[in-house]
Amino acid sequence: MTTRPQGASLTAFELLLDIDRRCRLLVADQPPQDTRLQQWSGIGFRIAGQWFVAPMGEVAEVLREPRSSRVPGVQPWVRGVANLRGRLLPVMDLCAFFGLGPAAAGKQRRVLVLDHEELFAGLLVDEVVGLQHFALSSLELSPPQPLIRAAAPFVQGHFPRERNWAIFSPFALAQAPGFLDVAL
Repeated sequence: MTTRPQGASLTAFELLLDIDRRCRLLVADQPPQDTRLQQWSGIGFRIAGQWFVAPMGEVAEVLREPRSSRVPGVQPWVRGVANLRGRLLPVMDLCAFFGLGPAAAGKQRRVLVLDHEELFAGLLVDEVVGLQHFALSSLELSPPQPLIRAAAPFVQGHFPRERNWAIFSPFALAQAPGFLDVAL
């Protein structure tokens, strides 16, 4: 390495080498990638007192309950159709779909947006509690007890913690004939 007079600027190549050196130092401080791969993350939500978590890749976004217009001749669990940035979003009340009556009224109600293949729909839930992280080693493939009976076909195990988090698959729901048949 050559010495440079004080105050002399670095060449472009030397700047790139310095950036590379600093990036390598930053990466060295990160946890190993295999540790990060042993984590499972999802969107936590509640319906009718039951706690669920949906895989990150199955929820396009989370919204406050949008204003929607009722649609005649549809199942009572279809809340209506909302305009989401110029796109029609059917809003389905997940509690009512499961036969538990309408979602609890309140400021906490949210809509999980499902954008899967040809289906674009919103799932109205009582509350969203944000991103939840779990150690994959704590995954139990059996459904939690108790569990809302009608939700069972869409639950793919659970993570026990301070409460049992049922792993709910919106993609599985999207493929259910009963969910897709909204006409009366």
